[in-house]
Amino acid sequence: MTNAINTDSSGANEAQIPPDWLAEFEAASKRPLETRFRYSFIHTYKPVLDDEPYRSFDTMEDYRRWCEENLPDWLG
Repeated sequence: MTNAINTDSSGANEAQIPPDWLAEFEAASKRPLETRFRYSFIHTYKPVLDDEPYRSFDTMEDYRRWCEENLPDWLG
């Protein structure tokens, strides 16, 4: 097993995988699938969106206006 990645077909440009990344990958690959799934989904709190169980709007225009007025820019 090699820890280099060829970036082109000639193999001229190789990027070394950092040893700690490689060790993490190898350790993860040995875990049971159920465990890998459990660790792969990370909940990120989304302000305003996560504060209510649901919202409904009469029109798409109402929804877009609400988003524009209430959501932080980084939520898109």
